[in-house]
Formats: sequence, structure tokens, C-alpha cells
Amino acid sequence: MPYAAITYRIKPGHDDEIADIFAGFRRVDTPVLRDESGAEAGKLLGTAVFMTEGMLVRVIHYEGDLRLVGRHMATQRGVHELEGKLAPYLAEQRDTSTPESFAAHFRDATMRCISQISAG
Repeated sequence: MPYAAITYRIKPGHDDEIADIFAGFRRVDTPVLRDESGAEAGKLLGTAVFMTEGMLVRVIHYEGDLRLVGRHMATQRGVHELEGKLAPYLAEQRDTSTPESFAAHFRDATMRCISQISAG
């Protein structure tokens, strides 16, 4: 099952504030991903967030098409709440206010995957 990593450039010196924001993150309403017709097309399996000197990385474990992950997250209230709280700590501001702009940011911030290895 694939993983994706999304990057955020953050201002230095705010690690505790950023950690608090993610600690209070509201989970997605449903982990089920749906395609354009509404049919079940995948699932969010889990996420992890890592932070180091000016960089935050969110790792997403999912089934299905990564584009559906971005589209699904763009409609989640908790994601937009987190984005609003995180904005003052970002080194580079970005527009994630609409599903379209969020999906564009999600696509642009996704790191290139060079290896994924699963057991068995």
C-alpha cells in the first residue's frame, strides 16, 4: 500500500506551537475515498507528521489514487482548521481556501517518491 509525503516549509523557533496544532487535529470525517461518481475508490490508512529545522513533512498511508486523497482532504473541515492555525508559522504562504486551491497545493507539495518497500 502506498505512502505519500507532503512538505511544509516552516518558520524556525515555533516547533512547540506547531506540535500543539497537530496534537489537536480533528480527524477526517471518513477514511473512505470516493471517485467522481461517488463509488468507493480507496481509503486513508494513517498519517504521521515529522518536523526538523524549517521543514515539516506529513506522511500519508493510503489505498487507491493519490489524487483522490488530495481531493478528499480538501473537503475536510478539520484539515481547513489546521491550515488556518498553521498559516502564521509557514515560511511560504499558500492558498488552500477552496477545494481546487487545496488540491493544487497538495499536488505541488507532494515529495517525489523514489522507493517504497513492503514486507511480504
